[in-house]
Amino acid sequence: MGLVVVGDIHGCARSLDDLLAELNPGANDHIVFVGDYMDRGPDSKGVIDRLLRLRESVSCTFLRGNHEKLFLDYLDRDEYELFAVNGGITTLESYRDDDGVISIPKGHIDFVRQTQLWYETEDEVIVHAGLDPALSIAENLERADPDVLLWERSHLKQPTLNWEKTVVCGHTPVPKPVNKRNLINIDTGCVFHNNPTLGTLTAVRLPQRTFVSVPYSG
Repeated sequence: MGLVVVGDIHGCARSLDDLLAELNPGANDHIVFVGDYMDRGPDSKGVIDRLLRLRESVSCTFLRGNHEKLFLDYLDRDEYELFAVNGGITTLESYRDDDGVISIPKGHIDFVRQTQLWYETEDEVIVHAGLDPALSIAENLERADPDVLLWERSHLKQPTLNWEKTVVCGHTPVPKPVNKRNLINIDTGCVFHNNPTLGTLTAVRLPQRTFVSVPYSG
């Protein structure tokens, strides 16, 4: 089975299609998505539609990103302002119909609710943001602190990490993938295409560590 991990999509549905065309996944592949399917980009609805179709033919695991957490907080706790300021308005607009009504299908809400906080293999732990660099991977997963799993960035500043496995993550945009002994970051900032150092959507094939990137296309 081929394991592929896909970085932060952020509503870039056309870019997702381009990346999937490059990857050409088959029935023997397993794709893990690190989260942040929505917000900021032009078509969050289209992204989730595409992912729902994809899982019908390819084994997929969908992780939760901090933007899915903000979306659920908006739905469940009416916490609109934080959701909106982080790009949630574009998400809602993608669900506006021809009559001007915003209607989010139950299947899309269920998709977000069913996202996982991490995915673990024999050699890797895949998570949206990262792990606490002061703790072992086992300690991180035992605590399962969403504030760490969905928001952590401090591990990217550490020259060395003494984790017992490789952590594969997104969340923090970087000009090119981070490829260290036990840290891979594949958020290459597709939605931030106006920044000349960012603007690609990246995946990595494991364990080969083969990176596949496509430029922003919408």
